[in-house]
Amino acid sequence: MDIRSTQLFLHLASSLNFAKTSEQMYVSPSTLTRVIQRLEAELGSMLFTRDKRSVHLTTAGVRVQRFARLWLDEWHQLQLDLQLASAELSGEIRLFCTVTASYSHLPTMLDKFRLQCPKADITLTTGDAAMAFEKIKAGEVDIALAAYPEQLPTTMIFQRIAQLPVWLIAPIIPCKVNDLLAATAINWNEIPLVQSDHGPARSRTDQWLAASNITPQVAVKVDGHEAIVSMVALGSGVAVVPEPVIQHSPVRDRVRILDIGYQFQPFELGVCMLSRKLEQPLLKAFWQLAAAKK
Repeated sequence: MDIRSTQLFLHLASSLNFAKTSEQMYVSPSTLTRVIQRLEAELGSMLFTRDKRSVHLTTAGVRVQRFARLWLDEWHQLQLDLQLASAELSGEIRLFCTVTASYSHLPTMLDKFRLQCPKADITLTTGDAAMAFEKIKAGEVDIALAAYPEQLPTTMIFQRIAQLPVWLIAPIIPCKVNDLLAATAINWNEIPLVQSDHGPARSRTDQWLAASNITPQVAVKVDGHEAIVSMVALGSGVAVVPEPVIQHSPVRDRVRILDIGYQFQPFELGVCMLSRKLEQPLLKAFWQLAAAKK
């Protein structure tokens, strides 16, 4: 079991999807299959059960996943310990954030971090904000920029770096949504809603609907704040999104903020990571930079 094989196994054990792991880890499907088959041959046990529809970890696979995580963490720790004698920290930090955060908040942080740790390598993955904590938990990334969740896992720590206002937005183009919004007495039960499947935007939406006694007409469910703004711009409905997503959207001129007399709870944007990784010098340096930004 080498480092690369271990990384591929752990990603597949998390995704349970050969195609997804192949794409996200930049290996061909045949190479991934050979790596898993070689591991199974070395260990003398099946690690996955698979058919045309699904992939599952076997009991042996669960044990190997637990061992592999510990072994890989120990390997990374050993690398970092051996670097302590160096005048400058080096190594890799795997970051995750939304596309919007990569424009709005990450550049300033990385500019300062590179001045402190010029030898550090940064690997950035972007995606839906709701995926951040799962990616940390699965060991796919070291640090994520994300909104504070309703319940922070006990194994993680969170450092706030900004507070983001949240707004209800509507399209500008002539459409059914605007016809309904133009009514003297708006019937919110009839207004189409573009809804996030999960995450902090969904919780803010649910709080508003409950407080206003609205039974929504959900027009479409979307993953990712950027896609939500695009769907609103196309006239699909109204939606709840944080302010930076509106500001940095390529269709920001096609949406408007609605004044509905309701104050949405803002997002607490911050840096999150596993608490045990704070002992790693490079990650600690990034964490301290985030704390100084508070």
